[in-house]
Amino acid sequence: MKNQANNEWTLAIEGMTCASCAGRVEKALSKVSGVVTAEVNLTLETAQVSGLANEVTITKLIDAVIAAGYQAHALHSENAEADYAEANYLGAAKPHYTWWPIALSALLSLPLMLAMIAEWLFGQGWITWQGQLSGWLQWALATPVQFWLGWRFYKAGWSALKAGTGNMDLLVALGTSAAYGLSVYLLLSPSHAGTHHLYFESSTIVITLVLLGKWLESRAKAQTTEAIRALNALRPDKASVIQNGQEQQVAISKVRVGDVVVVRPGERIAVDGRITQGESQVDESLITGESLPVAKKLSDMVTGGSVNGEGLLYVTTTAVGAESVLARIVRLVESAQAKKAPIQRMVDKVSAVFVPIVIVIALLTLLVWGSIGGDWQVAILNAVAVLVIACPCALGLATPTAIMVGTGVAAKYGILIKDAEALELAHAVKTVAFDKTGTLTEGHPKLVALESSANDEANLLVLAASLQFGSEHPLAKAVKDAAQAKTLSLLPSHDVQVVPGKGITGVVDGQKLYLGNTRMMEGLRVNLSKFKDRSVALEADGLSVSWLAQASSMQNFAPKLMALLAFGDSIKTTSIDAIARLEQQGIKTVLISGDNQGSASKVARKLGISEFYAQVLPDEKAKMVAKLKLNGGLVAMVGDGLNDAPALAAADVGIAMSSGTDVAMHTSGITLMRGDPALVAQAIEISQHTYHKIRQNLFWAFVYNVVGIPLAAFGLLSPVVAGAAMALSSFSVVSNALLLKLWRPKVHQK
Repeated sequence: MKNQANNEWTLAIEGMTCASCAGRVEKALSKVSGVVTAEVNLTLETAQVSGLANEVTITKLIDAVIAAGYQAHALHSENAEADYAEANYLGAAKPHYTWWPIALSALLSLPLMLAMIAEWLFGQGWITWQGQLSGWLQWALATPVQFWLGWRFYKAGWSALKAGTGNMDLLVALGTSAAYGLSVYLLLSPSHAGTHHLYFESSTIVITLVLLGKWLESRAKAQTTEAIRALNALRPDKASVIQNGQEQQVAISKVRVGDVVVVRPGERIAVDGRITQGESQVDESLITGESLPVAKKLSDMVTGGSVNGEGLLYVTTTAVGAESVLARIVRLVESAQAKKAPIQRMVDKVSAVFVPIVIVIALLTLLVWGSIGGDWQVAILNAVAVLVIACPCALGLATPTAIMVGTGVAAKYGILIKDAEALELAHAVKTVAFDKTGTLTEGHPKLVALESSANDEANLLVLAASLQFGSEHPLAKAVKDAAQAKTLSLLPSHDVQVVPGKGITGVVDGQKLYLGNTRMMEGLRVNLSKFKDRSVALEADGLSVSWLAQASSMQNFAPKLMALLAFGDSIKTTSIDAIARLEQQGIKTVLISGDNQGSASKVARKLGISEFYAQVLPDEKAKMVAKLKLNGGLVAMVGDGLNDAPALAAADVGIAMSSGTDVAMHTSGITLMRGDPALVAQAIEISQHTYHKIRQNLFWAFVYNVVGIPLAAFGLLSPVVAGAAMALSSFSVVSNALLLKLWRPKVHQK
């Protein structure tokens, strides 16, 4: 799938078995001319590539993957849901390894394993008794396992050799071939016939265990993307659409923007849209994480995938396909799962040299045991054990599986983590900086006072509302709501310009008007003395003050003050709990607001925030965040507006409210699907749990190899035990990551 805006491609990669494979594919893609970045996800078995559109083509990328010894194809679709559906065959969604090869391999290996157990019980007498005939029976059982059921290891291992590197398949192929070859040599050698143990069971049981381990691992990986598949399944296949005055069932792909969709009680809403008829309660829990139904009335927006309650709704479609909220959620979470966390880059560097080092250790084991000990049979078996136990699957799976489960669980509770780096970094956040309006407060201020000396409030309200007719700013909406409540008719406006962090200017009814905060008026040299005392009193009471001024007809004269407007906003009911939960975690909270000193002080005091900054411009917010970072520890910024975007980008972790602007959400690494600041603490908690799982997985993956390889080299592990341990290690790493699914948000103890 090519994203024209970002010059990005997503490839499905087939044939990867370990971290070394992923590293080789990534290296091959990075070498393609014009490629800027290439990231390969072993768990999802996908590659995300960005590059120059005029140089990079999908054919070049696929050719590079094939040259590295793997298969690839591009994911093509019209929307994100279809992309994910097409990718469902990947290891995270459908196991590559079906049960019958494992069952057949186990069936053929069982007699050999029983013979091995019998030897342990009856000793050398069993070897003499089994004789030459028994040896040929062992060969007949082992050969199809080695060269038919185990052919995939030879194929992938040979591809790795041609590319000049190694992978898990090469280790398995070398190890089992050595055990099989030694057994054939002993079987054919007249001097050894019937007098020595054959090692066919080592090769067959190792292949069986590796196949079993990959199958278990693949099934476990399928659970890591449950949250995405659950989201993807929310959209109905069909919708009831009004066409030519008649209600008709049509495929969801046929619904267009502007179509009216009928949603009956209990049905899942098929599209994003606006209610044009009816009222109901809507369950949005699987999208926002909010457990309680939300009341919806005429003109309210509804989201596709949510469930209608008791009322009949008529919904006019506003977004379909890739532009729907559900599709964007899927894209965001899928993107986070496909990206690499910073800690994974260190693992990739280790994996790149791991397989060659293991092969060297295996050769040294062979030479030392053979030359010093004099027993080349034992030497070969110990070298085989080294090769088998060193498969780096667990190492490659440790980080991406935890990232996938963590992002999936977070999405379930209304926390969209778009960036794996944000998920990893959030665990170490020491300071959280909050915007005020729309973040800690409701963001729906009301006009509570309009004062002027002209005593013409209605006309002034018309001018102020007309000037802000096209603005989505919360204060502008409050002015327009006040004018609408008084059924005032607005006037046309033109030459309207927004002054970020200050206000708005424009021409209404032939008058050049300025509407903004005190900083804007002072910059224009407007005389505010008439209402200065009143504004101080209003701000001290926690209200926000704006001023309306008219340009002077005299050149070089300051604009004339027309009116003072005061706005009030209520604190969100969950804000106090949100701040308290962060304080409980030992995290410092700071308020950074563009509002006046009195309003910021009142909110900070009520919430228990000791450090706050008022009248901060957008670019100054970013500088304030940078200053907080210098004080030590990682800083998270929480905001919802256009003016918060620079600060969100400057923070180590940007957290945006979905109720805010698109710019804020695009700039941040984490988006909260409910406008609830309590989710900030939950986002940090899930990051802490995920990072803890990553560290656990990496610890056990490294310890497994650090302990297992020497034990095998010193002859303390047989190839069979090594194979079982290798298979168990990969399965255990994925299973440990799946424990993240048990995470539940903590309840704050007041």
